[in-house]
Amino acid sequence: MTSFRADLHCHSTCSDGSMRPIELLNHAVEKGLNALSITDHDSIDAYNLETLETANELGLKLISGVEFSTVLNQISVHLLGYDFSLDNEEIVSFCEMHKMRRQTRYRAILELLDKQGMPINEDELLSTVSRSAPERVNLTIGRPHIAQMMVQIGYVETLQEAFKKYLGDGCSCYVQGEYVTPEATIDIIHKAGGVAVIAHPHLIKDTSVLLKLLAMNFDGIECYYSKFPPKEHERWLKIATQRNWLITGGSDFHGTVKPLTPLGCSWINDTHFKRLLDRDLRYTT
Repeated sequence: MTSFRADLHCHSTCSDGSMRPIELLNHAVEKGLNALSITDHDSIDAYNLETLETANELGLKLISGVEFSTVLNQISVHLLGYDFSLDNEEIVSFCEMHKMRRQTRYRAILELLDKQGMPINEDELLSTVSRSAPERVNLTIGRPHIAQMMVQIGYVETLQEAFKKYLGDGCSCYVQGEYVTPEATIDIIHKAGGVAVIAHPHLIKDTSVLLKLLAMNFDGIECYYSKFPPKEHERWLKIATQRNWLITGGSDFHGTVKPLTPLGCSWINDTHFKRLLDRDLRYTT
């Protein structure tokens, strides 16, 4: 009998992935997944009527998801929200605020690139991204989109080169965006009826920041992740168990943007998935 597998961390063209939401659903079925959550960065645009109906037709369990950007003590911290109401006005407005924040950031990056002799026309950039992702309700640009244009124009040869030389943290064209706190983000997720989860916790190297996060009102932690070092999951499973937190996991699939990370390479089983969805089971062992 085939085991149940749920990949609860992946990205579509509604943020920085290369597959449209419908393509992602079909790819999930091809990979033998039973459940999926599309966790685009600060966006829930993937969850339109067509996406929801297609998932139902495919027999794929699709739960609402999002990956929010926050900052704590000047350290970037990503939070995952799951199983929230897509119609909740507060979370919809929260995503809209993030889109405005991202718009300010990408324009600042374009200015820095222009000063270094690498101009990118904003209208052409928006047009290129729009053609690849017509389902995006309010188009916003991320660093991967800028990197793709840099390759297309010929400023760099690869996406990796764009990030290593110009767009990565600490590089000459890197811009630190304005972020909200983890506490405020957790509150928004809870008000929308969802659960708040710490994403890829191994990336949080500052012990003081990690301890502060573990003391917050989270519901779970990502215990299975594609980029974990060997046996890393054991550390987070222990922490989740001690706190009676939900256990989540996923691949962080981006498609061609991160070709070495296939969809479904990291997942959770039906026990963890059912506990995530069942309000009565969420806080019981």
